Amino acid sequence: MRILVVGVGALGGYFGGRLKAAGRDVTFLVRPRRAAQLAKTGLIIRSPMGDLDLPEPPTVAAESLHELFDLILLSCKSYDLQSAMDSFAKAVGPNTAILPLLNGMKHMDLLNARFGADAVLGGQCLISATLDSEGRILHLNETHLLSFGEQNGGKSARVGKMAALLSGAGFDAHLSTAIMQEMWEKWAFIAAAAGIGCLMRGTFGDIVAAGGGHFGADLFGECCAIAAANGFPPGAAAVERSRGMITAPGSPIAPSMLRDIERGAPIEADHIVGDLLKRGGGQRHAFPLLQIAYAHLKTYEARRQREKASSPAA
Repeated sequence: MRILVVGVGALGGYFGGRLKAAGRDVTFLVRPRRAAQLAKTGLIIRSPMGDLDLPEPPTVAAESLHELFDLILLSCKSYDLQSAMDSFAKAVGPNTAILPLLNGMKHMDLLNARFGADAVLGGQCLISATLDSEGRILHLNETHLLSFGEQNGGKSARVGKMAALLSGAGFDAHLSTAIMQEMWEKWAFIAAAAGIGCLMRGTFGDIVAAGGGHFGADLFGECCAIAAANGFPPGAAAVERSRGMITAPGSPIAPSMLRDIERGAPIEADHIVGDLLKRGGGQRHAFPLLQIAYAHLKTYEARRQREKASSPAA
């Protein structure tokens, strides 16, 4: 089966690199800058689960993409989703499966609308990874799980093939019969973690040390309430695990969105927090902590846009 990895950042590069090293037929869809970087250094992964160096990873540019693929592994940021869909559309055939690894649900709506729900699998990953200044992928923990499944939870022939394809590739692959539930549970956690971490500008441990751990727990409760109102109440185990992470004393964990803010980068405010609020009904006074967190993130975006527009290089 032929795999096209769209977005060779930390996530796409990690899982795609592991798959390629395991002998799978993988091609990376890249933009010119990343293509030049990979041509110079190769695809490099530094991980406590084993380092990997691929000197000449196979790449293709969007304008040169003319063949169909069996699986498209999509790992772009939400604000790049529209351009990403445009870039890989020519690779989608009647039997192509699209496996997105984005957080939230808005991307599922957009992918379903463009390519049809039958083409789109549910998917998520649990991993902490980033790119360094040289384009190397740094795996920051010992978790590297990729879950996937049919949106309706069925065990189809194609997800059986996907399970065989993804298994034994140097990471944990899990075929789920409740992938939408898992995605909502992760979304509730990610939105709460991003919201409280960015508001407080610190790690979970820093927030607890400052006496603010209950704010994180309350914010997570609001996110869980929205998930429940949409038919996906987080299970007890997921709630205990997520609340425990957000309120853990001494925890060094901080949301990736905070790292993005600290380096002045774009953020997924609308996709992760704003869309969750919309699915909560959008009432002005409902979910007050999530409302504050979203306003805070949008204030950062407004300031970033103003400063970018006024800079001499703009």
